[in-house]
Amino acid sequence: MKKISILGCGWLGLPLAKTLIAKGNSVNGSTTSENKLPILQDAGINPFLVNIESDGISENIESFLAESEILIIDIPPKLRAVDPNAEKKAFVEKIKNLIPFIEKSPVNKVLFVSSTSVYGDDNDLVTEETTPNPDTESGKQLVLAEKLLQENQNFETTILRFGGLIGEDRHPVKFLAGKENLENSDAPINLIHLNDCIGIIEEIIIQSKWNEIFNGVAPFHPTREEFYSQKAIKMNLPQPKFSSEKSNIKKLISSEKIEAILSYKFKLDEY
Repeated sequence: MKKISILGCGWLGLPLAKTLIAKGNSVNGSTTSENKLPILQDAGINPFLVNIESDGISENIESFLAESEILIIDIPPKLRAVDPNAEKKAFVEKIKNLIPFIEKSPVNKVLFVSSTSVYGDDNDLVTEETTPNPDTESGKQLVLAEKLLQENQNFETTILRFGGLIGEDRHPVKFLAGKENLENSDAPINLIHLNDCIGIIEEIIIQSKWNEIFNGVAPFHPTREEFYSQKAIKMNLPQPKFSSEKSNIKKLISSEKIEAILSYKFKLDEY
């Protein structure tokens, strides 16, 4: 049994915690909402109310990290695109504030859930060796946060960069359905299902694959038009209509490292 703390029990963190508990692990889980504490407790999670801000952290952070050997950080940057200067470096400052508490805790392994947005849109084939070149403020801050954690010698950090997140209750086709003149019809998709997110994290922990960077994207890259048109039919939604103009975005993210290093098999029938 491993003792694990999950910072951020949201769309991914909550079902991940349930899976880890079902496999015999002990899990501390955090939320920023007091109303969610009973939900975590009912799931068998040790619940903690933890707020991490750019100017400080709530006092529960020490008890949240106590006795845990592994910390999974799954909190999104949540930066406002309309005014990036208002949130400039806010996420990085949160991670800076968190690190001293990790150093003082028993945690010696950190898994940081990042995003393939760190690569930007100007690449062709993207591997873990590709130099990040983010277009967005959130992508830029994720790169800086990754570096802060990787460079710390008090714990080992694995970075997991997920592609577009999908699941039964979360699918971009619901937003695109019925819309017209959509761009980038021939751009390849780079998505990952919730169940694969959980499966990959499980394998990293089981196999103790630390001090690594992994791209978490399914090896399934039809064009946007092909994928979303077929998905709309399957889900009985209005067909999205794409512009005939060709796209300059040909970014295709490789998952070969995950398949090779973790021997992980993606659940492609769920896409």
